[in-house]
Amino acid sequence: MPSSSFRRFAILALACLARSTFSAASPMSARSASAPVVNLGYSQYQGALDTTTNVTSFLSIRYAAPPLDFSDVRHNQTLGDLRFQAPQPPVYTTGVQQATEYPNMCYQSGGGANETAPVSIYGFNKRATTTPAQSEDCLFLDVYVPGELPLEPLTAGGLPVVVWIHGGGYVSGYAANYDGTDLIKNSGYGVVSVVIQYRLGLFGFLSGNEVAEGGALNAGLLDQNAALEWVQKYISTFGGDPAKVTIWGESAGAGSVMQHIVANEGNTQPPLFRAGITSSTFQPSQYYYNDRIPQLLYNEVVAMTGCASSANTFLCLQSVNAETLQTANYDLAGTGFFGTYIFVPVVDGTFIVERPSVTLAQGKANGKLLLAVGNSNEGNIFVEANETLTITDYVSQLFPDMTSTQIQEAAYIYQNYGTPLEQAITVMGDSIFVCPTYHLLQTFAGRSWKGIFAIPPAYHGNDVAYYFNSPGYAPPYNDTQFITAFSQSFMSVAKYYDVNMKFDPTNITPYWDEYYIGATEMLFNRTEDYVPVVVPVKTDPALLQRCSFWQTITAMTAQ
Repeated sequence: MPSSSFRRFAILALACLARSTFSAASPMSARSASAPVVNLGYSQYQGALDTTTNVTSFLSIRYAAPPLDFSDVRHNQTLGDLRFQAPQPPVYTTGVQQATEYPNMCYQSGGGANETAPVSIYGFNKRATTTPAQSEDCLFLDVYVPGELPLEPLTAGGLPVVVWIHGGGYVSGYAANYDGTDLIKNSGYGVVSVVIQYRLGLFGFLSGNEVAEGGALNAGLLDQNAALEWVQKYISTFGGDPAKVTIWGESAGAGSVMQHIVANEGNTQPPLFRAGITSSTFQPSQYYYNDRIPQLLYNEVVAMTGCASSANTFLCLQSVNAETLQTANYDLAGTGFFGTYIFVPVVDGTFIVERPSVTLAQGKANGKLLLAVGNSNEGNIFVEANETLTITDYVSQLFPDMTSTQIQEAAYIYQNYGTPLEQAITVMGDSIFVCPTYHLLQTFAGRSWKGIFAIPPAYHGNDVAYYFNSPGYAPPYNDTQFITAFSQSFMSVAKYYDVNMKFDPTNITPYWDEYYIGATEMLFNRTEDYVPVVVPVKTDPALLQRCSFWQTITAMTAQ
């Protein structure tokens, strides 16, 4: 069991409670036996055309070798044990692989429920009862193409590409939850969409000195990077243009977008994307890989898997049964402070050279422009309703390295924001989701746009159902004008590099000014009579003042 000292640490790593309703079964309602075969060199894949949606999908395309023990020879390749290692190129396979079923998901876990919370707050609503199995062999992606291959006629270089990175606190989520067909339909059949998976929890984000010496830190982020490199190499086979890639994610997926923006100190070469979209930017405490808390987590995993007596604990962890690791992964997840997640990105000194706020403050960033959209009530679902809660206790649990003076300053700043519970909710939303978004926007000032999703209750994750919105799974506010205005904003950025370039004459979104600190952002809401409201508004000055406070103490919040 985890030590009592570990239970006291508030390891902030929130993320994505994606509450939309997504399919976990095969998405094609009508299939074409004549779907094309794509030859990627290392494998051939045959997809399926959905004649109802006129979208061809290629599911379960392997973009990296299985992160397993490949010490035996397979197809004349000796790869060794790839658990906790950087992803390697996919292995060669013979014959034509059927690409018509979703891949196995990476091992999943939940959110923190310690100390007074009896259950995890994490959960998904699914479109179907059939769910992919969990497996370490999960490094796959799905590609969705408008119409049939080959695309005729192709635009110069191919269609723009949208790469979706799922959220889930870096501990859960999977490709079957997101049908890339929705993004194609929202774009007016003007993009190719890609949905990726990556290693999660301790399988993807175990850190500490031993991992740095024997393996790869931030393996889950390296998986994402490998998927983006795969897109650069192979997406033209599917009619996509590798020079027109937009990466987009929600919550931990949006946090991942931020990680790729700051990767390699904002100078990834060659570039892997031209634009980034963040839906609820998630920036938890991001410690150095060998700081006290990441190292303590490593030690806990070693103890829980029976590796403590091993001469080489890292090699022991590589060799233990996957289910043993998964038990530790799942059990440790619940020991974190309520509403937090414990296995998250770290500063590794190579891919992520420094804390994201440091890189961004220097104006260093991958990508040419940014669209950032958040919810108006981000923090609610991450704070437990506790009658004995005080704001000082909450802040000290959330950020254990903050000084007593800083904690008191935070309490003073938030003292007029309702009850202690309401203050805590505002602290949570501001510090982890809202303010990191504005700090990111500062780096992209003049080449970015900011939006606010406010359809009640506008909690974290409520926006997802308005862009992953297949028929039969309508969002709560099922207004065509609103859905068009909201969902097509993202697609305008992906297609035209400009949120104001509309491709649907029914789109009611007015002109959207580029964002400068303190300037306008676009509000997406409705009236009490359920009439859509899409209007520009000024950023709340009080919010910017609160964000200024959080920006001054990022060294103590480890952001």
